[in-house]
Amino acid sequence: MFNKKTLLITGGTGSFGNAVLRRFLNTDIGEIRIFSRDEKKQDDMRKKYNSPKLKFYIGDVRDYNSILNATRGADFIYHAAALKQVPSCEFHPMEAVKTNVLGTENVLEAAIANDVKRVVCLSTDKAVYPINAMGISKAMMEKVMVAKSRSVDENKTVICGTRYGNVMASRGSVIPLFIDQIRAGKPLTITDPSMTRFMMTLEDAVELVLYAFEYGNNGDIFVQKAPAATVETLAKALRRILDKPDHPINVIGTRHGEKLYEALLSREEMACAEDRGDYYRVPPDLRDLNYGKFVEQGDVRITEQEDYNSHNTQRLDVDGMEALLYKLSFIRAICEGQPVEPEA
Repeated sequence: MFNKKTLLITGGTGSFGNAVLRRFLNTDIGEIRIFSRDEKKQDDMRKKYNSPKLKFYIGDVRDYNSILNATRGADFIYHAAALKQVPSCEFHPMEAVKTNVLGTENVLEAAIANDVKRVVCLSTDKAVYPINAMGISKAMMEKVMVAKSRSVDENKTVICGTRYGNVMASRGSVIPLFIDQIRAGKPLTITDPSMTRFMMTLEDAVELVLYAFEYGNNGDIFVQKAPAATVETLAKALRRILDKPDHPINVIGTRHGEKLYEALLSREEMACAEDRGDYYRVPPDLRDLNYGKFVEQGDVRITEQEDYNSHNTQRLDVDGMEALLYKLSFIRAICEGQPVEPEA
């Protein structure tokens, strides 16, 4: 489906954008457009990949005209641009709203105006039962996505979304931080040893988006089933991998806006979710505001159902966490003594 097509990635200089490039650059895709506001990272990518298939657009999803220009002639969009750091969004919540909510509306309006065939919006587990500004803004982003999907002509544009948990070894995440601390001889700074998080590789994240891209209908949200681990288990696995089993750990307490565990699906979503083996599909509620009239979908009721969270999913022990870490090229390079940076 990507043969000779043009793919636009918003926030394309980030970890996800680089992962997509590695996946698609040597295929028969026609053009990949990288849209972001960071000219230095764009220049680094231009030099690193040195491919005529790559086109770079400086802009900001907050600026409708800049994203409108980038979407002209695009067939598909991966919308990954976002403010993602929980503490920074706590201190600057309106900045999260401007990028994650209003920026998403701009991307979708531009896509609809330019007849983009498919848009996949990337969300996060923090959008489920959100308690922090980042999660709240992402939950609103999902609502904007579903609302826009109701009004669009599906023969012209399909708009759907994905949710995923922690992407392991991505830039700014805890794994590179722990490795730097071990190498520098500094204690590992753990917020709460019993805190659990879903664990996904960048390749998992790309596969999830590709699955949504192929099977998504308007308003669908897709979730990949994923294992989880406590922060303490992760730290122990990294200490073992780096042959520092007794490296000291300091428990510093939770940061602003952090939760003990994350959920990928709420109880209400689990009640209507379609289990597709490795994935869940959450369809949109297709009713309008005339609740009294007949509903073709049948009665819509909230049933008693457990949510899908990082406490009740498959729990990794230290051996399992270590095996998952070894899947990362970042970790393998470290073990081989190569100079590395986080996954993009």
